[in-house]
Amino acid sequence: MSGVVLVVGATGATGRLVVEQLLGRGFTVRAVVRSVDRLPEAVKGNGNLSVTTASLLDLTDKELSELVTGCTAVISCLGHNLTFKGIFGQPRDLVFVATKRLCEAIRQSAESARYILMNTTGVINPIENDRRSLSDRAVLCTLGWFLPPHYDNIRAARYLRTDTGSGGPEWVAVRPDGLVDEPVTEYILHPAPITSCIFNAGTTSRANVAHFMCELVGNRTTWDDWKGRMPVVLNAKPSKAT
Repeated sequence: MSGVVLVVGATGATGRLVVEQLLGRGFTVRAVVRSVDRLPEAVKGNGNLSVTTASLLDLTDKELSELVTGCTAVISCLGHNLTFKGIFGQPRDLVFVATKRLCEAIRQSAESARYILMNTTGVINPIENDRRSLSDRAVLCTLGWFLPPHYDNIRAARYLRTDTGSGGPEWVAVRPDGLVDEPVTEYILHPAPITSCIFNAGTTSRANVAHFMCELVGNRTTWDDWKGRMPVVLNAKPSKAT
């Protein structure tokens, strides 16, 4: 395969797997990281990897435009660290602002890059049959009020659904359930959660999330099946971690 893919959040638990798998498939990868030291050893020095060391939100619009120019896809694995500072500190709107600015950079550069966002089953998709129980809705609403990262994910997904508009990039928001660290295994895709993400969450290997994101980049049929949608990724078999 060939093509250039920009990955942001490239040193996170899922982002690093995305980078590894893209390189393994023959893609050229541009990665934005705050610390090169956190990249997997297996990819350091790879000739198909170029690294920009910066906090994404500190980059200018011109710099973002240069990063997306020539890209087949932009993949965001950005998220908040699960520490007190990561949850309640700044920037509270990291995922939303990054999504908005990257999509605008794609629009302004007149590129046809696809935008792939790592989201969560905790975000309800109102445009498909995403039904939740009253108890789930009550908990998710409370999380939206009191946990900034959850509201950040809601805003990012809402922006893709409602604000990308004419001239904006095609997009997919990938929604894993309970994330675990396991190798790539068989996984299944659904347009909406099939169990409660609060009281009976399924499991999703981070490697499977990365694999599906790579499929969205490299497989036109997969992209056409899911563009403009928010697929849920679940391990086909129970996780060994459960």
